[in-house]
Amino acid sequence: MKKQFKADMALLAVTVVWGVSFLLSKNSMNELQPYNFLAIRFFIAFVISSLIFIKRMSKMTKNTIKYGIILGIIMFIMYALQTVGLYYTTVSKSAFITGMNVILVPIFSALILKRVPQRKVIISTIIAFIGLGLLTIDDNIGNLNIGDILTLISAFVIALYVIYVGKYTIISDSVALAIVQFGMVALLSTVATFLVETPAWPVTSINWISIFFLSIMCTSLAFIVQSVAQKYTSPSHTALIFTFEPVFAALFGYLFLSEILPPRGLLGAGLIVGSMILMEIEFKAKRPKQSVQ
Repeated sequence: MKKQFKADMALLAVTVVWGVSFLLSKNSMNELQPYNFLAIRFFIAFVISSLIFIKRMSKMTKNTIKYGIILGIIMFIMYALQTVGLYYTTVSKSAFITGMNVILVPIFSALILKRVPQRKVIISTIIAFIGLGLLTIDDNIGNLNIGDILTLISAFVIALYVIYVGKYTIISDSVALAIVQFGMVALLSTVATFLVETPAWPVTSINWISIFFLSIMCTSLAFIVQSVAQKYTSPSHTALIFTFEPVFAALFGYLFLSEILPPRGLLGAGLIVGSMILMEIEFKAKRPKQSVQ
């Protein structure tokens, strides 16, 4: 139990770090355009992770490289949509909408495996989409932010990504697989930068600090901690802890960017978190009472 408690606390720390990442990413894009920002962040993460796990990288198989490239392309699409979306929306809204992937993963898994979703999955999905509507749509539906839409699409891509990671990590070195993905995201982001943006380097020291924190803490180190911690705790504990990522993101958005959700937005955010938690609760069927003969 002691090891599990430590593992849960480590995962909670990862969740806090990822909550901070929304704030730091938003601030970094005051100087850098989205793809340019991703290129620098993931290049640093790729180099540092490769150095830390140089022995594993030297023993990579062709399958690990192949699956890493496939997952890297999906990861790039995922981060591109989320980062560009964050450019147009707020930290708190981006975090809560991204959290929708917790609901979408079991739904997509059910569709791919051709199994009818559990009742709690259906109920959670309905609650989450009601919350999403309250969070993102104003009185006039025409005011729906393009950033909200892009972020919602990214949540769908994240859900697919989680499913395929589960498929490929079983037959590959999970650490090397992740590092190849970092390199792929860095490469594709660099190409996108030269195609649609004006390449640049961060100007201020605070922005460099933010990017290094994102690269080391939110990408490389967070992955290592998650991989180790999940050896000592259950998947349900992990998923439940990660549902609090958007809560921390909203908190940091309020503290440092003065982002305040209106009452309707708070209700919507609460419904989304509630639906995430409901997804992870295991309901045990009551045993019928046996009659005394």
